[in-house]
Amino acid sequence: MSETAAQANRLAGETSPYLLQHAHNPVDWYPWGPEALERARREDRPIFLSIGYSACHWCHVMAHESFEDAAIAAQLNRDFVAIKVDREERPDLDDIYMAAVQTMTGSGGWPMSVFLTPDLEPFYGGTYFPPEDRHGMPGFPRVLAGVADAFRTRRDEVVAQGRQLASLLREQLDVRSGTVDPELQQLAAASSSLARVFDATHGGFGGAPKFPAPLALEFLLRAWRRSGDAATLRMVTHTLDRMADGGIHDQLGGGFARYSTDARWLVPHFEKMLYDNALLAHCYLEAFRATGLDRYASVAADTLDFMLRELQTDDGGFASALDADTEGEEGRYYVWEHDEFMAVLAASGLDAGQAASLAERWGVTPEGNWEGRSVLIAGSSTVDSALTERGRAALLAAREARVRPGRDEKQLAAWNGLALRAVATGALVLGHDRYVEATRRVAGFIRAALLRNDGRLWRTSRDGAAHTPGFCEDYANLADGLLESYAATGVDADLQLATSLMDHAVAEFWDAESGTFYDTGSEHDLVVTRPRSLIDGATPAANSVAADVLLRLGLLTGDPDHVRRARSILRAAAPAFASRPSQFGRMLCAADRSLGEPIDAVVAGDQLDPRTVAIRRAVAQPYAPDLVIAPIDAASSLGELALFAGKRARDGAPTAYVCRGYACDEPTSDPQRAAAQVAAMASGRPA
Repeated sequence: MSETAAQANRLAGETSPYLLQHAHNPVDWYPWGPEALERARREDRPIFLSIGYSACHWCHVMAHESFEDAAIAAQLNRDFVAIKVDREERPDLDDIYMAAVQTMTGSGGWPMSVFLTPDLEPFYGGTYFPPEDRHGMPGFPRVLAGVADAFRTRRDEVVAQGRQLASLLREQLDVRSGTVDPELQQLAAASSSLARVFDATHGGFGGAPKFPAPLALEFLLRAWRRSGDAATLRMVTHTLDRMADGGIHDQLGGGFARYSTDARWLVPHFEKMLYDNALLAHCYLEAFRATGLDRYASVAADTLDFMLRELQTDDGGFASALDADTEGEEGRYYVWEHDEFMAVLAASGLDAGQAASLAERWGVTPEGNWEGRSVLIAGSSTVDSALTERGRAALLAAREARVRPGRDEKQLAAWNGLALRAVATGALVLGHDRYVEATRRVAGFIRAALLRNDGRLWRTSRDGAAHTPGFCEDYANLADGLLESYAATGVDADLQLATSLMDHAVAEFWDAESGTFYDTGSEHDLVVTRPRSLIDGATPAANSVAADVLLRLGLLTGDPDHVRRARSILRAAAPAFASRPSQFGRMLCAADRSLGEPIDAVVAGDQLDPRTVAIRRAVAQPYAPDLVIAPIDAASSLGELALFAGKRARDGAPTAYVCRGYACDEPTSDPQRAAAQVAAMASGRPA
């Protein structure tokens, strides 16, 4: 047996890149599963549960400092059953035990370090622990010794604390049914609440660290559409402009980092996540439709192109993330020393004056703007586009020669749903064939890699190996993306699959008592409690997406149960809208949809006919966030549904039927006329 094989632990058989990063630690790691849990019960040992993800900088730091240390590993192996979890593969475990850590410490983050009884009840936890006492933080060996001693000598106290915390978590995660539908004044109050925390100088909400808030921004676009208030629109445009100009936005390669460590969007935490870029691309597309400003279309296209170039996999799906670190250093791939920057431009044939102009253009100085080097930003200098593109090409080529950040190759169902929604919207709004092709490929990947024989989903796939039953967010987000794919490509099988997935979601996750969805189903572990969330975080909650999807499916299929369930979810969430609007961005969008009359555009004709494609794209141009585009061709079985009754191509030409509620405009084969009808209905004015 080789030395490498001898050193491998139980994580070596996993598919998660995060778990594989720890496969040769001296820690006797287990993946979450029956083997580890049964050992903890059999040997009456506490569990050390470590949760993180592959692109997490501080996860890498703790791994190098502690999990690769033989003495610390021996201490862990002697006193604990050590379990490593990828939070992206197991959002249920992450949600439950993060709530526990936040309750115990007042804060949370990754790596998450939590200690459990053999009954899986948490009794102590934190995030990153240094290898020795440092800056007021206890060293990890001291934490391990203290927890092990408490478990041995004060067992009653530990068990009581675990049970008390478990009871509190069950209470916190409980959801009660709502009694009153959302009202417009609640949405107006939510918009006003966001305005109070808006950073009028730098954009965004709150201070450092500052996260993009695409879900809240899309809600504010809807709020502006209703009110016409210029200040509401400025919250959106100022934030999008400052983010696009900042270091959080990759000025050379496109795409966005996860967050800014400062309030000015200057220095990012350099990891790039699929979900952030999918959500931001969609948000910039919505802003383009709302304002007509080409800049937003350009940022959206650059972001989508980044996703296709750096995250799309050979099978058509999308990988999860790019690491923040290269060669053990955060941001090394992205930042520039002044001399290197100037030398690259000189080598490309630019003279000193041109190079100096580009240095000013991207904020590059000898002293740098971060630790002696420069994060590229959109500086104040005006440089013509030809010179800018020439400089960008030279710098990109030089950057490509560096050691690239690691890519997390796992493909998560929910995140691929977000990506599908973004590229399909890009196909409609921007009209680029490369996004149509990407849309078709993602839809094909979903069927080939994530869809099980019984119609249910897998959560994660890598290199054709799929595992872990899908969570509710997987069903909701894939259905969401498939509805957008149906609108963009006219493939009615995408609508049928979206409907099937939501039927499975209802069967597996619906809670009739609260009128909401659980996050987990019968195939998942029941630990402290069954998790369920109405709150939108970095990704939207399953209930938020499901409410929006069900409202659209209700219109498309005519099934009143879809609408009934959507409204039930919204009633449960509505009481918290005004007080915590930043936590309900997608849910607020769904509530806004529920309070308006639906607008639909049935586009009848051969969906591959360029004339039909032109109509589909034309009706997507106006800012009409409640619009549902419903393609149908002559051979489709959709004609049996009430929405499509009598709506066929007229006189051999593709035809659009634009309706709001029960009022329809004259059918038209003119794309611009159809677009005008949609715009008029969205504004409430006659076409």
